[in-house]
Amino acid sequence: MTHLRTRAVHAGQHPDPASGAIAMPITQSTAFAYGSLERGAAIFAGEAEGYRYGRYGNPTVAALEAKMADLEGAEAAVAFASGTAATAATVLGLLNPGDELVFLGPLYGGTEGLLRSLGERWGLLVTDATATGLAAALSPATRMVWVEPLTNPSLQMHNLEAVAATARAHGALTVADNTFCTPCLTRPLAHGIDLVVHSMTKYLGGHGDATGGLVAGRAAHIAQVRKTGLGHIGASLAAQEAFLFLRGIKTLPLRMAAHCEGALAVAGFLSSHPAVRTVHYPGLPSHPQHALAQRQMEGGFGGMVSFELAQGERSAAASVLNALKLFAQAVSLGDVDSLACHPASTTHSFVSPEARASAGVGEGMVRLSVGIEHPDDLIADLDQALANLAA
Repeated sequence: MTHLRTRAVHAGQHPDPASGAIAMPITQSTAFAYGSLERGAAIFAGEAEGYRYGRYGNPTVAALEAKMADLEGAEAAVAFASGTAATAATVLGLLNPGDELVFLGPLYGGTEGLLRSLGERWGLLVTDATATGLAAALSPATRMVWVEPLTNPSLQMHNLEAVAATARAHGALTVADNTFCTPCLTRPLAHGIDLVVHSMTKYLGGHGDATGGLVAGRAAHIAQVRKTGLGHIGASLAAQEAFLFLRGIKTLPLRMAAHCEGALAVAGFLSSHPAVRTVHYPGLPSHPQHALAQRQMEGGFGGMVSFELAQGERSAAASVLNALKLFAQAVSLGDVDSLACHPASTTHSFVSPEARASAGVGEGMVRLSVGIEHPDDLIADLDQALANLAA
């Protein structure tokens, strides 16, 4: 199978040998019989394949992991109960006290808050390299570099091949949070990145009804992340959630095409509206990294759009957001339903005002997650909401 659309449907899944069911069965069991003492001992020792206890693995979850490893071009993947759990398991599983993690921002506020909290509590040095550049920020203690290919919410881009090469020369692992792009638009491992993290809650699930996270990469790294995240922390994904993600991913390429189409139309409308000062969308020729987006992204430029109002106060953002009728105010993203939020008071309320200012997250910024509705309807909703500023 060479085409992503085909692999999204079939990778990791086969008709159930017992019943012939096409859909992956939900294995709702906490314990698994291993038949004999000898086989049980071999499974617990890691010398034989098999399931032992729901916290460590489950056939439904395993099918999801296999599918995502295939789509990301990874040797292995491990699923977790949330994107935050996936992030924590990656950091705690691969770093030791005294190690340094360098990130290129701006990051999702929840991620930066978690990284800094883990650093303070567990003796990790966490360094923001956004202003200095990656090469200047690396030190002898640097063991991991964290990056978002498309940043949240300012939609800036990082050159993944350059990041990977710089970190590799220093002996540091690279991690890319690919939540915004999904493997439909960007596959970081193909650009030299070591590990990919997802909040599956977003585009991979796509319907706003399941919470989960995932890490994909080389098998040796994934084994360490799995041991920490599942064995020690216990952040396991439930079989029912795994089933919902398996179902959602089957239509991911089709949904991403609709998200990208709608977002490009919305961004174009906003870019010519007098009430809007700046539009952040890599698909616009006016985006400062549009050329990089054309090289690094395939099949579209994503479903996220951020814009800054000419009236840069929170009251102006509230006036627009509170007038929206089709866009729902919510902090998630990647759903088939269109969502809107005010990052400064929600997703980035976890970081200091100084950090928000440095990341370009002002009081007049609005973030849109463009769903799969017809773009004309979304534009009409934005148009009537923006009219409130002139009223």
